Amino acid sequence: MFRTLAFLALTLAATLPARAQVEIQEVTSPGGITAWLVEDHSIPFVALDILFEGGTSLDAPGRRGATYLMTGLLEEGAADMDNAEFAAASEALAAYFGFDAYRDSLNVTARMLTQNRDEAVDLLRAALVEPTFEQSALDRVRAQVLSIIDSNDHDPSDLASAAFYEQTFGDHPYGSEHEGTPDSVSALTREDMFAAHRAALVRDRVFVGVSGDITPEELGPLLDRLLGDLPLSNTALPGDAPYNLSGGITVIDYPTPQSTAFFGHAGIERHDPDFFAAYVLNQILGGGNFRSRLMQEVRVERGLTYGISTFLVLFDHGPMMLGQFSSSNDLVAEAIEVLRSEWTDVAANGVTAEELEAAQTYLTGAYALRFTGNATIAGILSGMQLDGMPMDYINTRNDQVMAVTLEDIARVAARLMDPEGLHVVVVGQPEGLASDG
Repeated sequence: MFRTLAFLALTLAATLPARAQVEIQEVTSPGGITAWLVEDHSIPFVALDILFEGGTSLDAPGRRGATYLMTGLLEEGAADMDNAEFAAASEALAAYFGFDAYRDSLNVTARMLTQNRDEAVDLLRAALVEPTFEQSALDRVRAQVLSIIDSNDHDPSDLASAAFYEQTFGDHPYGSEHEGTPDSVSALTREDMFAAHRAALVRDRVFVGVSGDITPEELGPLLDRLLGDLPLSNTALPGDAPYNLSGGITVIDYPTPQSTAFFGHAGIERHDPDFFAAYVLNQILGGGNFRSRLMQEVRVERGLTYGISTFLVLFDHGPMMLGQFSSSNDLVAEAIEVLRSEWTDVAANGVTAEELEAAQTYLTGAYALRFTGNATIAGILSGMQLDGMPMDYINTRNDQVMAVTLEDIARVAARLMDPEGLHVVVVGQPEGLASDG
């Protein structure tokens, strides 16, 4: 994934009605675990979204892929249950559990009926606190991960992004794929799984969002029962990841009639005072719809690609501004020329009042998809906490978007967009294009 969960929360919040008012309650358990809660007693259902800070960036040296593999094993046997018994128990309770690992976080999602809530929480607790990591399950899930790695190694888009990250971040965990390599994953042992679990699932780096049929008085003890037996952290988070890639082009030969380009440079942190201006600027430049500058110039005006987009990547330790497109081998060089020209123009001249108004209208909900649902809201709440957003963010976010001015955009474009530093990784057999460094 190119976006972090925190940015996903930002984007999802954008799809709320323009003047949504969401009442969030902060709940602290007797044991000191905090969660944000949106009560909704309209249906007997509750959703939890749990984020553990750190994610696959906590992998020990030489054990790349351990956290990713461990996360895939959390529902493959726990306490005195094997994987089949665990699956049967969750099915009998009509409960859903999801486990995902990302570069900066490990995500646990749960949905359960009110009438089965206690039993579902106990089952989830077993997966989080007492996973067994049986060798048979380890071997089976390892094979699945190796299949994913092999598929990625034959996907031009994955090859391009992997090469970009490797050149940018080097030995930092961001510099390698979080699934690991065939060699590193093949070497992982049960002991590595227990070590990865001990490093990643810790109660002092947990952020919890809850939405649905539960009161604050009920939620507090539930948090302690679910998470209170997890240990405190004993593994340091990775340090900052300096951006080390200079401008230029990297071509990776791959036999395909269509080249995939992945481009970008250093970005902006979520808590930077200029973040919202950068967020609106990105929407104008390449936000993914037909009104974006790059879609107009690269696709609509010249027909060089079916789609091109840019996005802000809010990695905790190394933010970036990235983008991607695909084009036939005979057109990709021209597409890159247009990309660089537009990058230079926006950096020097900013955007028009019409572009700013259109982006603000879109981002505040005029064209946005509306969503409802406790699971989505719970995910927004946990992501907001992980990213350090204030509790009133959902209710004030559109005001911050609308407060961005043309002068803000011009200032941030000049600061953020770096035409000379723009690097493009191309996977394919592009005509008239070669690596220049």
